[in-house]
Amino acid sequence: MRSVTPHFPPLPALRDFIYMYRMDADRTLSQNYLMDMNLTRKMVRRAGDVTNAFVVEVGPGPGGITRAILEQPCRRLDVVEIDKQFLMPLKHLGNHSMGRMNVHRADVLKFDFEQVWTDAGAVKCSWVEEHPNFHIIGNLPFHISTPLVIKMMRQMSIRRGPFVFGRVPLTFTLQSEVARRVVGEPCSEFRSRIGVTCQNQTVPRILFNVPGKCFTPRPDIDVCVVQFLPRLEPLIPTAYIVVDKVFRTLFHYKRRFLGKAVQLLYPRAVALEMGHHLLKHTGIDQEELITRLGMDELAAITLCYQNQCLETPGLFHFDFRHPVTLDVLAEQFSDDPFPPKYSKPTIELEQIDNEGMTMKQFPNLF
Repeated sequence: MRSVTPHFPPLPALRDFIYMYRMDADRTLSQNYLMDMNLTRKMVRRAGDVTNAFVVEVGPGPGGITRAILEQPCRRLDVVEIDKQFLMPLKHLGNHSMGRMNVHRADVLKFDFEQVWTDAGAVKCSWVEEHPNFHIIGNLPFHISTPLVIKMMRQMSIRRGPFVFGRVPLTFTLQSEVARRVVGEPCSEFRSRIGVTCQNQTVPRILFNVPGKCFTPRPDIDVCVVQFLPRLEPLIPTAYIVVDKVFRTLFHYKRRFLGKAVQLLYPRAVALEMGHHLLKHTGIDQEELITRLGMDELAAITLCYQNQCLETPGLFHFDFRHPVTLDVLAEQFSDDPFPPKYSKPTIELEQIDNEGMTMKQFPNLF
């Protein structure tokens, strides 16, 4: 298919545009605008080739990144904005987009990416295709960045949401501290639960840094542009909910030696015995720290724990924050003894809902 030649007519400068529509950043929504078009164009370039691509922009605000995308020959751009003050200026941009742009007033944590692209007639790509013709880009408000990234990881694990269409790359702005945790290596001070969760599903990389002074209003911290490239297969070949259970538990006390930390996976009556078995089976020192482990070692722990759950009714449903005996758990979850194993993309593992999520649902991510 021939690319669409963008013909984006002259528009008022972005600062004038903001003044014209009396737009004002809402600090309760963590809004910070990127005003420098050189930076917004750089972000779009580094996101990858958007020629003839279906693009969703998250949190466009006054439209700085939106303009940079429309300057490129994308096939379709859908922008998702919850703040009504931006709807008219975004529609103004849409009127000059040759019909390529659509504006959605919605909470991105509830937004149905799959439905939008399906309605647009987008053709699904094979999961093995390395460069699908789809992109999700956004200057994320700080308060939704972590919940959105985690939701994307969950949907990616079962090929739902936007990932029905293939290995869709994500290019987001994140707070510098969060970005460094996302890419944190073993033994690094930035090694964290959110990092190993993202690294299991994707290859995350920091594309470039953006000083806080480049935003309006200026935040107190700097920002990084981070890209998440979905892996062909996760590094740990099991269901996301199993991986998440192990990571959530072990990173809860990440400064504890593993000999103590792994015991949180089990009821007190069997914790010492089963924890010892897990570390002996995986060959990991009980005086090691979770933050010093690589993905291979995390995989060994997760898969060994999965086998223990398969052999021990009710074990997977144990939560150290609300301790219950195995007998009670086995009876309570007799119809749901253990979550499904990891399967290939053609098998549907679980239904991910489209409900919005808050930070309270993501404790101990850091």
